Parts: sequence; C-alpha cells; structure tokens
Amino acid sequence: MKIVILIPVFNDFKSASKLIEEIDISISELKAVFSVIVVNDASTEEKILETKNLNNIKSLKLINMRNNKGHARCIAAGLKHISENEDFDYVIPMDGDGEDRPEEISNFVEKIKDNPNNTIVGERVKRSEGLIFKICYFFHKIFTYTFTGKFIKFGNFTCLTKQTVKKLIQEKATWSSFSGSLAKTENNLIKSPSIRGSRYFGPSKMSFLNLINHSLAIIAVFKTGVIFRSIAFYAIYLIIIAEYISVITAIPLVIIIIFGLVILKISGRENMIEFNNSLTNIDNIEKIK
Repeated sequence: MKIVILIPVFNDFKSASKLIEEIDISISELKAVFSVIVVNDASTEEKILETKNLNNIKSLKLINMRNNKGHARCIAAGLKHISENEDFDYVIPMDGDGEDRPEEISNFVEKIKDNPNNTIVGERVKRSEGLIFKICYFFHKIFTYTFTGKFIKFGNFTCLTKQTVKKLIQEKATWSSFSGSLAKTENNLIKSPSIRGSRYFGPSKMSFLNLINHSLAIIAVFKTGVIFRSIAFYAIYLIIIAEYISVITAIPLVIIIIFGLVILKISGRENMIEFNNSLTNIDNIEKIK
C-alpha cells in the first residue's frame, strides 16, 4: 500500500519540518510505504526543510511554485501533480503547522483495511482554539448546512483513494474549496474521529475573516442549490410580510440578494482552465530524500 502525504506550506517551514519528523515517528509501525510531498506556495521567507533521521519515510520532495495561489489551490495543484506523476494508492493532505495530528494517520490506515475503496475524512470531534472561535465555527457549520444541505465537519486532513483523486482533479470546484469539492464529488465518506491539534509555532492563521471566506467558498461549490434555497426563502418571506412591507422588513430580502451575488462571484474562482494549467506554475522540484 503506497500512501503519499501532501503538505501545502507558505512561510512556515519550521512547522513543516517538525511535522515531517513527527510523521516519520508516527508511521514507524504501519504496514504501508509512505512518501511526502511538500508544496511551497511561493513562500517569501526561508525555504528550508530541516529534517533529520527520516527512517520510515521513503521519499521527500519539495515542489516550489512560482506564484502564490492560496491554500486551496496549492492542494489542488499538489493533487494534480501526484495523480499525473506519482505511484500511489492513497493521498493524505494535511496542514503543515501541526493542527492536523500525525498520530491520527494510523487511524486512517486502520480504516483503509475495512474500507479500501472509500475515502476517509478526519471528522473534528474536538478543537484546540478558544471559546469564541469554537462558537463561530459552530455557526459556520450551521450556516453551511442551511445553504448546502451538508454537514461538513472535516477540513483538508483526509485519506483519498486514487479514484477520489481522479474525481477531484476533474472537478473545477477543487480549485476553490477542497472540502466543498470533496463533499460534492463523494457521497459515501467514511468518518474517522479527529482532534484539532495546536500549532507547533506561532498563532493560528484561521482568523474570523478567514473562517467567513472558508464558509463562503464551501457554500459557493453548491451554488445551484443555494440559489434555489434563496429564492424559496425570498418568496416565502415576501408572502409573510406582504401586508407589512417597509424599509425595515425588506432588509432580509436585500441581504438575500447580496448574499446570492457574493456566492456567484466567489464561484467564479472555480476555473478549470487555470486548474488544468496549474502545474505550469511549478518552478522546480527538489528531491530531498
């Protein structure tokens, strides 16, 4: 069983280096061949992977991109590269800062034994952030479910089958939102409990604004359903307030219109031409091990 671990990195090579070392320790007794591919999203800071004594990782490559494209597109390009150039059975994308815990890779491998043809997602059962962020994240899940009809309780930390990888690189939504695209393309996802870890170094990059952008990007993947739900809400609400319409009661109607326009604009990021040409953004590939 050949597993490729995909790690997108931007200006956080210190954390990525520690993560790789922790992965090497965590997979020591697992019966699989592991390779690691780090995608450097055009970092502006020092780009050095300082890893020592990697005894269990078979190979380690660093893909350096010319231009920064953002986290989701970094993963998308990495999946495309792996699909076209690597020998693999599964791909495990994971954040490079320690918030996706290396020790949980063994849970994926155990799930694979019983579900070899299904993609596995690390479903968050506990988070490490503060109370305010947890509350905001809860509303993010409710908000997403309201407009998409899907409870998406997973992020990048997943174990993708080769078939799922092929589906993702043929789906334009992957260029905008990894988790949204995965929820769209795969219905039979196997859940594996996952605890959100703490960053190795520095504060979390998932700010309140980033969380809003994350939610909207996921919702935009399901724009057709969102538009139908918005129209239904608009019609029902209009009927309810027909006799009491005023500037104040019309505010929700204006909000729905603005929301729909925002979703349509964000969905414009789903560019299949850019996705297909994403590997031309590779500057070079360093074989570290």
